[in-house]
Amino acid sequence: MSKGTTVENNQKDGSKSNAARLMEMVRALKRHDVIHGVSPEKLKLILEDLGSTYVKLGQLMSMRTDMLPKEYCNVLAELRTDVKPMPYEEMLRVIETEHGVRAEELFLEISQKSVGSASIAQVHKAFLKNGKTVVLKVQRPGIYQTMERDIQLLKKALALIKLMKLKVGSIDFKMFIDEMWATAQQEMNFIAEADYIQEFTDLNADVSYVSFPQVERHLTTPRVLVMEYIDGIQIDNLEKLKTLGYDINEIGIKLAENYVKQIVDDGLFHADPHPGNIYIRDGKIVWLDLGMVGRINNRDRMLLKKTILAIVQHNIEGLIEIFLALDTIKGKVDHTKLYEDLESLLARYGDMDFAGLHLGQIMEEVMDILVFHQISLPAGISMLGRGIVTIEGVLAVLSPQVNFVQVMANHISGNIFKGIDFKQEMLSTAIALNGFTKNMLALPEQFSNVLKIALRGQTKINIDLTSADEPARRADRMIDKLVISIVCASVIIGSSIVCTTGLTPRWFSTPVLGLAGYIIAFLLAGWLFAKILSKK
Repeated sequence: MSKGTTVENNQKDGSKSNAARLMEMVRALKRHDVIHGVSPEKLKLILEDLGSTYVKLGQLMSMRTDMLPKEYCNVLAELRTDVKPMPYEEMLRVIETEHGVRAEELFLEISQKSVGSASIAQVHKAFLKNGKTVVLKVQRPGIYQTMERDIQLLKKALALIKLMKLKVGSIDFKMFIDEMWATAQQEMNFIAEADYIQEFTDLNADVSYVSFPQVERHLTTPRVLVMEYIDGIQIDNLEKLKTLGYDINEIGIKLAENYVKQIVDDGLFHADPHPGNIYIRDGKIVWLDLGMVGRINNRDRMLLKKTILAIVQHNIEGLIEIFLALDTIKGKVDHTKLYEDLESLLARYGDMDFAGLHLGQIMEEVMDILVFHQISLPAGISMLGRGIVTIEGVLAVLSPQVNFVQVMANHISGNIFKGIDFKQEMLSTAIALNGFTKNMLALPEQFSNVLKIALRGQTKINIDLTSADEPARRADRMIDKLVISIVCASVIIGSSIVCTTGLTPRWFSTPVLGLAGYIIAFLLAGWLFAKILSKK
């Protein structure tokens, strides 16, 4: 089944019964042999086969490096929704349903040809009654209900073929689908997207080289978004930018600076900053398609700042201290192994200058280490990794000499104290100093008590060996093998003694009991040798 065919099929899903669609999903899962595992490429093919709503789901999944292994995210990022536009009349009906009046009463003209068409919505150029040029982002009718039904049916399909415990890496696939559906619901609310655009506009009001589309609030509804038409140049169209006299390097620097500001200062960043979402108009960088954004709260922004500085300064102890301070540790941490893994990571980048460092890649590798040690980062920071990988890709094409790590490190170094409540910090320091003073005054008495106990021979030391379970298990296995060896030798000796007697019954003049003992000893020895040889 071709991708184009499955995309068109998704538009007809509304007419299918739930049972027919469910069986279609089951056949798709069986066709790709998911019972024997789901590789990144196989997952991508399954989503394409299931239709455009699942292609959209895959695009959202590719952003969540905190939940899905990096190799899966990289493959799913290749998904592109190329959906056949809905008929012009159908698009007009959506507008009329949302506003309660005919589209002609709201707009002077609407272009019949769509500017872009995706699984959730399509875009048309239009003109307001006052002559202003705008774009209409119109949601496909029934897409929410179709996607909601498909999500529920997929869960049933997984249950039918006994895959409710299907894992992608260490991720529960059912839980993962629930997370992605929650994200998709947010993106299908165009009022929320309009609010994001306004918030970005307000946060960047003092940045002269950045702008965002102006939203026509009175014409925007949950299913129709009307905003200013951006007649600019896509940021990766270098030839045209140079022809118009733009300084490409300056654009790269400003793009990196503004994205760092979104992350570090504002805590609200564009989660999908690919070239198609960034235009240049009248000397300004214009950010488009703000339906998918990420948020980082004040605490996590400070955590991010410290993490970046620790990475740049190769401060392993600082990194470990930051990660162990998180409240997202799921199990017992092997501190030695964590230190070794982080040391190995930073050693690979130790001899590189900033030009060779790629922050997005480093962040993803750090997340891989933390996942292994059952430590998860806050969702906002985890989502940021994919955004930084994307923006660094844009900079590599636009202005390779602009290094995002350097820009962020410089920004953080100059603003490390920004956002700190110094009054609260001074109060906390005073409280800590008071406690420290009291403890210091008590030290002589405590030390004297320790000496008295030691002189009486009553000193006890309690040692907690971190991650001692595995050595204990290995010792148990060694003892088990030793016991089997002793039993095997005992059986051989016992059988040999029995064979010297006249014990009956006999087989070829040898006591049967002795032969049985030899056979048992042979089997035990064979099993023992096999276990030893199987170890690398």
